[in-house]
Amino acid sequence: MIDYRSDTITRPTAGMLTAMHDAPLGDDVFGEDPTINALEEKISTLFGMEAAIFCPSGTMTNQIAIKCHTQPGDEVICDKLSHIYQYEAGGIAFNAGCSVRLIEGDRGRITAKQVIENINPDDVHKPVSTLVSLENTANRGGGSCYDFAEIEAIRQVCEANQLHFHLDGARLFNALVAKKETPEQYGKAFESISICLSKGLGAPVGSVLLGKKEFIRKARRIRKVFGGGMRQAGSLAAAGIYALDNHVARLAQDHLHAKLIADALAQKDFTGNILPVETNIIIFEVKGRFTAAQLAAKFLENNIRVIAISPTQIRIVTHLDVTESMVQKTIDVINSL
Repeated sequence: MIDYRSDTITRPTAGMLTAMHDAPLGDDVFGEDPTINALEEKISTLFGMEAAIFCPSGTMTNQIAIKCHTQPGDEVICDKLSHIYQYEAGGIAFNAGCSVRLIEGDRGRITAKQVIENINPDDVHKPVSTLVSLENTANRGGGSCYDFAEIEAIRQVCEANQLHFHLDGARLFNALVAKKETPEQYGKAFESISICLSKGLGAPVGSVLLGKKEFIRKARRIRKVFGGGMRQAGSLAAAGIYALDNHVARLAQDHLHAKLIADALAQKDFTGNILPVETNIIIFEVKGRFTAAQLAAKFLENNIRVIAISPTQIRIVTHLDVTESMVQKTIDVINSL
């Protein structure tokens, strides 16, 4: 079975399993797990940020960040397709007690001009605009990447208007590889960054939240309240360290695989608009003789799993466990339909 439903379905490699098995362990709630401490120091240093905290999921790191940056009744500004709004179970309202100002961006990306236009005035009838959150790459934007110049422009708007600035960087390393950018650039631009280790990087579990020491101290308390305090979780952190050391540069292969599959899809009469493929995600419209669900079923008949994300759209995500021969088989199946 070839599984393109998500890059979260990868299994640890042999080298990663060895690193997990050999990891020294301690109690992380006491701050005594040496492997978690090593991961947090490694990734905060990589981004030039002061501190980090390891958490079970990217949803948790995002929700902790929102809670840290806001007060109940505040408002969060983000694109309408943002993961923090679409896929975190109403957590902005449930956990932080905040409302959301949704922006109609371009494939999940917003602009500095749009941020300015959506900051609430100082009016007792309005929630206080407090936080701007970006997502890079943007999942529902087909893995689209921000231009860093736009990020810088948004940062300047945030500074001028006393707004906090958070990045949902679940697939940030895909963006770094695709755009040939550096972690340090992002560490200087954002107050907080959430990075998922269990997507393209191939770790089985875990995300990291980065920020200043005082911010992470507050985040550690909120993680405990959320039930995210882990004990001997160094085995999971060891997978993250291994991923950072071995699985970043190879993301370019996932991007190539996605482009090859998208090129094959573009030749078919059942394919409508394909969002530009910048990284490892393909989102395309299905038209004519198939619905999205029917086309997904056709793929499944050929032992290929894709996901219909709407009645008219399919998403395909390439990842660590997808080989060149799997991509070729997928292209052959597409050509046969």
